[in-house]
Amino acid sequence: MAKNSNEEKHHIISSTDGANKSLDEINGSVSVPQNAGVFKTFLAYLGPGVLISVGYMDPGNWITSISGGAQFKYRLLSVVLISSLIAMLLQAMAARLGIVTGRDLAQLTREKTSKFGGIVLFIITELAIMATDVAEIIGSAIALELLFGFPLIVGIIITIFDVLLLMLLMKLGFRKIEAIVATLVAVILFVFLYEVILAQPNMPEVLKGFAPGKDLIQNKSMLYIGLGIVGATVMPHNLYLGSSISQTRNFDRNDHKSIRSAIRYTVTDSNMQLTVAFVVNCLLLILGAALFFGINSDLGRFVDLYNALGDSKIVGAIASPVLSTLFAVALLSSGQSSTITGTLSGQIIMEGFIRLKMPMWAQRLVTRLVSVLPVLAFAIYYHGNEAKIENLLTFSQVFLSIALPFAMIPLILFTSSKKIMGEFANRPWVKVCAWIAAVVLVILNVWLIITTVSAL
Repeated sequence: MAKNSNEEKHHIISSTDGANKSLDEINGSVSVPQNAGVFKTFLAYLGPGVLISVGYMDPGNWITSISGGAQFKYRLLSVVLISSLIAMLLQAMAARLGIVTGRDLAQLTREKTSKFGGIVLFIITELAIMATDVAEIIGSAIALELLFGFPLIVGIIITIFDVLLLMLLMKLGFRKIEAIVATLVAVILFVFLYEVILAQPNMPEVLKGFAPGKDLIQNKSMLYIGLGIVGATVMPHNLYLGSSISQTRNFDRNDHKSIRSAIRYTVTDSNMQLTVAFVVNCLLLILGAALFFGINSDLGRFVDLYNALGDSKIVGAIASPVLSTLFAVALLSSGQSSTITGTLSGQIIMEGFIRLKMPMWAQRLVTRLVSVLPVLAFAIYYHGNEAKIENLLTFSQVFLSIALPFAMIPLILFTSSKKIMGEFANRPWVKVCAWIAAVVLVILNVWLIITTVSAL
């Protein structure tokens, strides 16, 4: 027994020796107090969960959630709940992987595959990053158009310079990035909380919506929207991000007690912030149900939602320009916060899969341009037809559904391996739950892809 324990300890220590660190400039950059109280120690670990949570409430979630509420009232709240629980499970595993091994998911996947396999997985994952960025870029550009009147193409070009903001923030320290993203998340939360309070939803019906019903399976339209919510919630890039930024805290990696403590605090932080994301997604769906259920109105675009919130014929007496403006502010906050985390994820994937060596500013600029240029080309081609441009959101969610298993399955395999994780490998119940979630998500996403393609 002692021998196995020593082997496990040796493995965990040696896994970080002589290796390229994930996000090297911020890896281990945040100090953790020694022998401090629980509250003070937790404050030191508080932050990475915020960056993780924004991916679960980015603009790609908005249309699906609000449309789900508008069409089926509160009945899809159960899907939001289940999706959030799955997200918590996967992100806890991603954090554990990074803390224990000193590697991120991209690095480990590359190490455990052939050169050809690594290239294939890199291409799939890079396309997933591009698909994720589509929603953020379009959301931010439309918010700039709604708030300041910028043409959509100009708004998309402006998002290229988000990378300069991230570079500046990295110079100031990772805690500054966490604080700014937390502020943007707070804006989103309070805007939608305020709008839901004004909408006065039926609370007994809201609570009933968290219980899954048979009609979710029987009603094909409801199942389709439900699958869209799942596909928009659990995104592959967040698993890579979580496995990397969990390593930003500087603790004793040679001590199993310190490792266990880091896992506990990091997972607590992640679950807290994902609970906030769960609340935001619930608010989006409740807002759609309270204001738009039973109303024959096209709510398939951000502009439609913006206009509807200011139209008394649709939302009644609470309609006002202030409500519409707050919606646009929240959309911009969502797009900007998601852009920051998306750019970091792109860097993690480039470094991990292809071990790209170039200056950090160039690496981030390349990552950003790879995502922005296809959207810009599409916007120029369909200039003046914003409906077509927003349709990219649907296709991006479909591709994310395809890419998800390529991140989820390696994550489960690695964190369940005693050889890789030692004594910190997944417990049997975690392993069972993770594989059930993976199989169910893969089946549902395949169904979503088939139905989407057949509807074209």
